[in-house]
Amino acid sequence: MNNEELKQAFLHNVEHNSKRALSVVTWTIAAIIIGLSVGLFATAFGLAMRYVIDFRQNHQQLIYLLPFGAILITFMYKKILKVKDSGTNTVIAAIQSDERLPFRLAPLIFIATLITHLVGGSAGREGAALQMGGAIGNGIGRVLKLNSTNKKTMIMCGMSAAFSALFGTPMAAAIFSMEVISVGIMHYAALVPCVISSIVARFIAEYFGLTLSVYPIDTIPKFTIETAVIICVFSILCGFISILFCTMLHKYEEFLSAHLKNPYIKAFIGGTSVLLLTLIVGNQNYNSTGTAIIASCFAGAGISLSAFLLKMIFTTLTLSCGYKGGEIVPTLFIGATFGAACGQLIGLSPALMAAVGMGALFCGVTNAPISSLLICFELFGYDAMPYFLLSVAFSFWVSGYSGLYRAQKIVYSKYRSNYIDKHTL
Repeated sequence: MNNEELKQAFLHNVEHNSKRALSVVTWTIAAIIIGLSVGLFATAFGLAMRYVIDFRQNHQQLIYLLPFGAILITFMYKKILKVKDSGTNTVIAAIQSDERLPFRLAPLIFIATLITHLVGGSAGREGAALQMGGAIGNGIGRVLKLNSTNKKTMIMCGMSAAFSALFGTPMAAAIFSMEVISVGIMHYAALVPCVISSIVARFIAEYFGLTLSVYPIDTIPKFTIETAVIICVFSILCGFISILFCTMLHKYEEFLSAHLKNPYIKAFIGGTSVLLLTLIVGNQNYNSTGTAIIASCFAGAGISLSAFLLKMIFTTLTLSCGYKGGEIVPTLFIGATFGAACGQLIGLSPALMAAVGMGALFCGVTNAPISSLLICFELFGYDAMPYFLLSVAFSFWVSGYSGLYRAQKIVYSKYRSNYIDKHTL
């Protein structure tokens, strides 16, 4: 190679490295902007949620507004969004394609979720978090005039930021938005921006008082062949429960839509069914998020084996009629109560079984094993690592191709290295 060729190669490397450095700086700034913006918005939402839930608990007669809250939300979405809303599926579809994600979705899901919890609908908050974060991230991407590929990364950054701010699990939040889109592949190009957005948003949330709920496991038995077998069998059951939960949510919503063409009648009947079930049960333990019940699973409280099934029914009735929120917190409720009840029956630490159940159910419904494992570490610590690892692996395997998000793609088979490229069931 002569001097002229060496000079050209040197200049090419300098130009290439300069573009790479500029790209790193640009993405770092963009990720920080998203982390700040989404972090503030999600923190406001989290604080509002805290107030609304406390207010409802002190005014339990608000439960009688359940039939009308669903009607109000249905009206809001028809008048403001003016397109069919598919919840978190809308955000996932926007990442997989060039579908537009309207910015007005962020304030709309904010208000609708607060209404859901004010009147006692059984739902979570992560649906709102992912949709708010995705809509804001996409909006910032449009303002910066990014191309479609980079806007998808901005959406994932927004999802990570919102998840981190509300749940207090920045590690899991950074990975979840990349992992949940397509099972079998990871969008590693978004790793650094998602990590930055997640950490910045969590810092904002902590600054304003949104703390992480850590659940202590009182006793962690020695990891033996016997306990390993117990966890494997339990996790297989969790995998089947995750299939049942996803099937209930999808099929009942399809049933209502097929038989009740008028969305307002559908909303009224659905809201009334949640109210009647609440009155039949005789308490409001299964309304709203149910985080107090989750905490009681780690405090030695007696948990009925029917608790997880009731929560599944309450959540199915709530989300199928037009209420907004999410399915993840109910999923954690189902896993915690099922695990604690099983632990009491077999004589194994109920707190450990509750933690394992939460991780296994989360993995089963989201098909996101790495995020599930990280959530376990952030919520429960690392001491029970072998139990978490087994539970996540077996639940992921058993849950098959079912999932909460029908826009989610199974790119590669869970059972062999085959390319299948199909949507979850």
